[in-house]
Amino acid sequence: MDKNQLGIKYMKEGNWEEAIKAFNEAIEQKPNEPAAYINFGNVLTAVGESERALKFFEKAIELDSNAAAAYYCAGNMYYQLERFHEAKQMFEKAMKINPHDGDTYFQLGMSLVQLDQSRFALPYLQRSVELNERDSEAWFQYGLCLAKLGLIDEAINQFEQCVQIDQNHADAYYNLGVAFGYKEDDKKALAMFNKALQIQPDHLLASYGKKLIEKEGNGLH
Repeated sequence: MDKNQLGIKYMKEGNWEEAIKAFNEAIEQKPNEPAAYINFGNVLTAVGESERALKFFEKAIELDSNAAAAYYCAGNMYYQLERFHEAKQMFEKAMKINPHDGDTYFQLGMSLVQLDQSRFALPYLQRSVELNERDSEAWFQYGLCLAKLGLIDEAINQFEQCVQIDQNHADAYYNLGVAFGYKEDDKKALAMFNKALQIQPDHLLASYGKKLIEKEGNGLH
């Protein structure tokens, strides 16, 4: 097993110290190959050394300007640091190199959402669910983006898709409740708030939504 593969094995086991040692040796053996730098950066990310991790991703990009994984990992790092404009730039570069990765579309969409550019985020989030059909969080965030843009019926469809995949997604049920409430379907809204609270009894927003509907009456409580 080469040093890169050994490092990946240690990473999967959560043995960060041995992983760092293996990737360091891989870099010493083949200093011009980007993979070890990307993997080293991922270990540093896992142990919370964000700034050092970025340097390794940058080195990988310097060695190979088509290393999509390096751009993607750097984008994730910038996203975690709330440097969303830089994250967006990295994900855009990763997407150009590898236009078939659903995670890249998702992260690019989320970066745009964080930059208050939901309308621009929408097609990327849509593409992410097309590529990752079983990703409940992608469906959820796509639904949230649609809701922000006032596209309530379309948002409902995405939240329903989310809970089909993950039946314990309390936030999706809560947002279904909000959407049905917006459409003045109090019976469905109450059912969704109750479902969210069944999954997460301390869901404050769902609790508030439920109380609001019950306060309005309509014989639903």
